[in-house]
Amino acid sequence: MALGLLAPTVASAQPAEALSKKKLSRRKAKLATHRGWVTMTVSYRDVVNPAIRRKLLSGLPTVIASRTYVFADKGNQPVALGVKTCRIVFDLWDEVFRIDLQQGGRGRQTVAVNVEGVLRRCAEARRQPIVAKRSLKPQQRYFMGVAVEVNPLSQQMMDRIKRWVSRPKGAGTVGPGDSLFGSFVGLFITHVPDADRAISFRTQPFVPAALPVIPTKKADRRASR
Repeated sequence: MALGLLAPTVASAQPAEALSKKKLSRRKAKLATHRGWVTMTVSYRDVVNPAIRRKLLSGLPTVIASRTYVFADKGNQPVALGVKTCRIVFDLWDEVFRIDLQQGGRGRQTVAVNVEGVLRRCAEARRQPIVAKRSLKPQQRYFMGVAVEVNPLSQQMMDRIKRWVSRPKGAGTVGPGDSLFGSFVGLFITHVPDADRAISFRTQPFVPAALPVIPTKKADRRASR
């Protein structure tokens, strides 16, 4: 009798998980492999609304942080994470935006002359390395869940992001003991971002073995001979 009562609960767990994934908006991304890494190119410029534009021009520091999780299409726990951060300060004297960009385990200091330049550098992912292709099962379907925050207010969250982005490539596989870890539902459905502004979305599914390969520059030169 008890077993009969438990069966419907177990059977409904998977559909409920699938329904939660459908709640997250979809955004088309350009996914490929480059130098053995799965990369993502996608825009999230909509995270910068008029209020954030005004903050950018105020001269106070503004941080835009993106986290890109890789999920198996039928899984609920992320298998990899890629992080990108931008710290932006408008120089009121020189009237330029000074940007500290952290991605791929490297930091870069750059300058933008207007908000468009800030958006191009900090509100887009351009061939961002997310996970080593060898870490994924070649024929399995995956998708990426992306969370973008402006000025995360939690110092603990910022400390975790800084530690992760300093890793080689600023990306890689995750496990239950890693920081920034959580279930899909916890990260994207029930989580309430503690930030000035936040958006989240998921990409289309992909199969690692079917991704296009972006040749390296050296390979391009050999091919042109």
